[in-house]
Amino acid sequence: MEDREQVVVFRKDGISHIARIITYVDFKKGKTPKLISLLTNDFDIPMETIVDICRRRWQIESFFKQIKQNFPLRYFYGESVNAIKIQIWVTLIANLLLSLLQSSLERNWSFSGLATMVRIELMYYLNLQTFFNQPDADLKIMLAEASEEAPPGNTSTEQGG
Repeated sequence: MEDREQVVVFRKDGISHIARIITYVDFKKGKTPKLISLLTNDFDIPMETIVDICRRRWQIESFFKQIKQNFPLRYFYGESVNAIKIQIWVTLIANLLLSLLQSSLERNWSFSGLATMVRIELMYYLNLQTFFNQPDADLKIMLAEASEEAPPGNTSTEQGG
């Protein structure tokens, strides 16, 4: 079945409203195809564009869910419009950088797990790509370096008492 478009008119109490119904088949991997019907009053956008937007809706929903879960914008640090825009842009840039890091890693990390680990390790100078591919190896190196740098501590036996 091809995509189909139908113009309809709704009437109530002498008021008419013209709309269109766009029907298409949604094919998802491994699932039974579904017949989807959309009702819209936008006659300017081509039918193919509306169908494409609807097909991508879950990607958009997943993106907003990811932002809300990993970068909570419950409150803003500034009150001006510019400060709020800056905070939102910084959030979007951080999300993009984490997505790029996640896609370049050999190991599978969940996005939220990766975001949490980056928050924890952000103040340490390390190569994130090698750290997240082999966290145990990098952790051992960091602990060894930290123990070499630590000054010898005084114990009660050294103080005579």
